[in-house]
Amino acid sequence: MLEVIATCIDDALKIEACGGQRIELVSSLTEGGLTPSYALIKNVVEKVTIPVNVMIRPHAKSFVYSKEDIEIMREDIEIVKELKANGIVIGMIDENGNIAEENLEKLLEAAEGLDVTFHRAIEETNDLVKSVKILTKYPQINRILTSGGKGKIIDNLDVIRRMAEAGEGKLEIMAGGGMTKEILRPVIEKTGISEVHFGTAVRINDSCTLDISCEKLREVAEEYTRITSLNA
Repeated sequence: MLEVIATCIDDALKIEACGGQRIELVSSLTEGGLTPSYALIKNVVEKVTIPVNVMIRPHAKSFVYSKEDIEIMREDIEIVKELKANGIVIGMIDENGNIAEENLEKLLEAAEGLDVTFHRAIEETNDLVKSVKILTKYPQINRILTSGGKGKIIDNLDVIRRMAEAGEGKLEIMAGGGMTKEILRPVIEKTGISEVHFGTAVRINDSCTLDISCEKLREVAEEYTRITSLNA
């Protein structure tokens, strides 16, 4: 699965047309991605046929959420369901650097029937592999998005491989956060994963604020297809 970030309707249309297989829909990409508007969700879902997973993140202050934050996130999830998106992207930790399981359970309760990605909040936890094992307890979670911790993703391949092993086949590990066409092959071959997530690397000048480049996305999609077909 080749997932690409969209921040507007034009992004979404280009992602589908140029080889992307799933959309992560966000607002405020410069903030790491926040919950998009309901009108944007509605229009993207109506205008593309590939799956659309919606970021559920009310603010960029931290991944530690208050009771009020969780209620807002639950309401956002209910609206995402009504708008018939494919899934949601969530993540939360506590003040001690652990997965905030109580809050997670509240959101998963609201998310019944949706595809669920746990996002890079996992990289704020004390132990990534231990955190993966905790998340395997929740069958609703389909995958974890990660760059394997701090630093460049290419330097974290051993961690990503261990995270994939800790998933025990119960959830997928999706590599993202600094993915480029040039590192696709080593990331896939050295970790054993098959899902990847692209953001700025398929945009003009690798910029958060510029358009998606169909040429760059097509090159990534073609390279991804070559690698995964060889490894099949």
